[in-house]
Amino acid sequence: MTLVTSADGDIADPHTLADLPGAAQVFHLAARTFVPDSWRDPAGFVSANVLGSVNVLEYCRKHRAQLTFVSGYLYGKPRHLPISETSPPCPNNPYALSKHLAEQECAFYASEFGLPVTVIRPFNVFGPGQKSHFLIPAIVRQLFGSKAIVVKDLEPRRDYIYIVDLVEALLRSMERPVGCRIINIGSGKSVSVRRLISELQAIVGTELPVLCEGQGRTNEIQDVYADITNAREMLGWRPQLTLRQGLELTVESCRPSGGASRGAVS
Repeated sequence: MTLVTSADGDIADPHTLADLPGAAQVFHLAARTFVPDSWRDPAGFVSANVLGSVNVLEYCRKHRAQLTFVSGYLYGKPRHLPISETSPPCPNNPYALSKHLAEQECAFYASEFGLPVTVIRPFNVFGPGQKSHFLIPAIVRQLFGSKAIVVKDLEPRRDYIYIVDLVEALLRSMERPVGCRIINIGSGKSVSVRRLISELQAIVGTELPVLCEGQGRTNEIQDVYADITNAREMLGWRPQLTLRQGLELTVESCRPSGGASRGAVS
């Protein structure tokens, strides 16, 4: 099976993919992703994530390739937990809106053109190499270079999944896709910011004071975790690393002296 691993250029420009060779499988991860940025530039997120996805779908249609599309968290404030794929999408920021529109494109191409598509909805991905404005690397950075840990809010709970486990789910999505299927990828558990800090301090061996600014985000979601039944049944997948193991690998990659680690996320 031929795989296209990457393409340079603007994904919203159809010429970016025009000269690529044909492939049997495409993993579509090209997107703008940081939610605060999406509030500042909604049009830019729609251009990259919606127009870009159409271009990828057209490439797949041209080459009769099957597609794995990496979407995002689309459920807004959940009505019940855990959240299954049957929960109605309720985008609560421009980033989620752009991913929701891209998913609708995937469903259309699957229905009208017979394109096999797997939509992966990862929850909170973390791991070595993640940009420093995300929560876990921001906390780790403070552990190694500050006299206190400062966060905006200690209470929100999220479902964290280590990057290596996500990659394994993507690879398994290549097997026997039919139509357009949607699959949550998460741990199936939620963890508060407070507990994350406690776990990370235990790993590093620090007891820094924790300061909370008390700044809840607009449309904040207090608790969320995934129902991963579809991942087990459709992909034969379940997370292999615990939160503690993933955090240990992430911390090791960030130590001032460096260190080898498995996987990376950006």
